[in-house]
Amino acid sequence: MRAIASSSLAIMSLAGVFAAAPVHAQQKPIEMKLAYFVGDQHAMSQWLIKWSDNIEKASNGRLVVKRFPNAQMGPTPQHYDLARTGQADVSWFLHGGTPGRAPLTELISLPFMVGSAEIGTKVLNDPELRAKYLDAEHKGLKILMLLTHQPGDVHTTKKAIRTIDDFKGLRLRFATPPVRDLVAGLGATPVGVSPTEQAEQLQKGTIDGTFIDYGGAGIAFKLGGTIKYSTELYAYVSSFGIGVNEEWWAKLPDDLKKLMVDGMTAKEKEVGEAWDGLDVPGKKALIDGGAEAIRFNAADDAKVRKIGVEVSEAKIKELEANGLPARAVYDKMRELSEKHAKTSKNFWN
Repeated sequence: MRAIASSSLAIMSLAGVFAAAPVHAQQKPIEMKLAYFVGDQHAMSQWLIKWSDNIEKASNGRLVVKRFPNAQMGPTPQHYDLARTGQADVSWFLHGGTPGRAPLTELISLPFMVGSAEIGTKVLNDPELRAKYLDAEHKGLKILMLLTHQPGDVHTTKKAIRTIDDFKGLRLRFATPPVRDLVAGLGATPVGVSPTEQAEQLQKGTIDGTFIDYGGAGIAFKLGGTIKYSTELYAYVSSFGIGVNEEWWAKLPDDLKKLMVDGMTAKEKEVGEAWDGLDVPGKKALIDGGAEAIRFNAADDAKVRKIGVEVSEAKIKELEANGLPARAVYDKMRELSEKHAKTSKNFWN
């Protein structure tokens, strides 16, 4: 009887141990589908891979990341909605792919707003700016980070742009509505073309050139050999976001949420430097493909900046007329841009 009693006690003790074991140890791992629209060789893709590997490891197997690079889930303009609808759990998206959906955030793309990706990313992630204005624009998403690429230039296939007058008659692809307005203000015809379709449209001659950063032109979309002239204006940045589907986020345990947020908190300098670092190799890829780099003289540069001011004022007035606090957001962005320019990379120096 004593042996039976001892065995019963042992079984009960083991049962207690298993009952006390953490529930998550018995649960199936949570899958996180991560979508992004360029290949894994891109610097931002590499950063996302590192981030997702880190949180997967730190979760002790409770979170398993499945990545969908190079627009495997859908073309660039769909990436916001991939996360919003839940097809992806997390996506890196381009605001220019869904223009007008986050109009206050897109003010960062106004001409000559910031002089580098480091500055732009620091501006967009200012806690006050995000909490008061920007995060609320992203319906259906929990925003982990906002960011920009390094300032963009204009690249052409046949005609060199050496002065501001050379813009006349050209059909140029624009990245965002503010860039569209800048293209028109410079005397060219703006044409909306998806980033992934640029190479084909340039080769066909449907467009004469494109506004894009060196990293995008030379590395992400491999336009080396197609581009023959690169006029270095460093005139604008495009903005991006990394967003999580709200329903998926709501079901995620708090400690896993913390892992994801912590991995993207205070990373503005790191992410900005990664983007700014694409400028040199991106330019080299175009030059190696036969392109010529061109810089405006001071007089023409001043003319472009004057047109940029006019474009900015028109956009602010348009948004204000629609009841949005565009002036307040613009002024705050300018203030933050000037502040961070003192301690950050700046292509205008």
